[in-house]
Amino acid sequence: MKKIRWGILGAGGIADRRTMPGMQLAPHARIVAVMEVDPEVAEGLRRKYGADRCYTEDVALLADPEVDAVYIASPVAFHARQAMLAADAGKHILIEKPLALSSREGQSIVDHCAKRGVQIAAGLMMRFGSYVNAMREAIAQGRIGEVVSCFAHFTCWYPDIEGSWRQRKETAGGGALMDMGIHCIDLIRYVTGQEVRQVAAMHDTLTFDYEVEDSSTLLMRLEKGTLATVQSNFNIPDEASLWRLEFFGTRGRLAGRGVIGQVDGGSVDAVFLDRGSEYNAKQDHGDSVSATCLEAQLGNMYAREIESFCLSLIEGKPLEVPAQEAVQCQRIIEAAYRANDTGRYENLF
Repeated sequence: MKKIRWGILGAGGIADRRTMPGMQLAPHARIVAVMEVDPEVAEGLRRKYGADRCYTEDVALLADPEVDAVYIASPVAFHARQAMLAADAGKHILIEKPLALSSREGQSIVDHCAKRGVQIAAGLMMRFGSYVNAMREAIAQGRIGEVVSCFAHFTCWYPDIEGSWRQRKETAGGGALMDMGIHCIDLIRYVTGQEVRQVAAMHDTLTFDYEVEDSSTLLMRLEKGTLATVQSNFNIPDEASLWRLEFFGTRGRLAGRGVIGQVDGGSVDAVFLDRGSEYNAKQDHGDSVSATCLEAQLGNMYAREIESFCLSLIEGKPLEVPAQEAVQCQRIIEAAYRANDTGRYENLF
């Protein structure tokens, strides 16, 4: 069986917690090299994942002739340089979100990879969630009618941490909306199959002292008129979180709980109606509706993400999550930041 040989740039953090274990489950993937700046950490990761070699410099790993593709999980400020060097070295790329510090920089990465003839995908792994795809299929089949409302809420507790690159605009590009809301924006676009046409937003740093936002609410108008709300927070305790992804239509609903995040799980409470409802002045019909649990086969999102990328390279299939998708999400986020600053709607075309 042909395997894609992977090199990891930034092998700590999310790579070690989630993506590299997922790679080990992907039939067509093999980790051959890892890179971390601390030599002891690099060697420890090499042993942990059975890689052939470890490096402390990205250029050294990119010069390795036995590396076919690289996974870039370094801080965002390093993404553009590393991705372009990888493309110059002929390595295919899976890169974490956000793609770069700005959508313009992200687009330059995509364009550079196209010129070099290498594939580049974005690490928007929640697209590979079981319930996310079950919801997408249900909407495509028209089971909830015309989608009129979407809601997503994704949070964590992220207090002031000295030296954290995610808490500085110049190294992260943004805060809760950029780090967490980007997944919600992407999933709403993916599940509904609609592009975002207009945004309004409010964000602030309410709880902590860092310069990026710890609280964000984004309102989006999709291309068919559907209205969507995304709330992102760095200031809600993990024990109090309630991650939600919901879609309401003219003939039903899909209410997901725990279907977003780094683990494929949760549940979807669904209502499918044969026809539209009549007006009920008492507004008491909700309790009489029989909901059903949407079914899905759970697995490992990261393994699915990696296997999909490998098969695109081996079989010539189109990428399921091309990096252009992350660029578009970042354009929406930048429009949201402008909308907050000006107090006006921002149009996207």
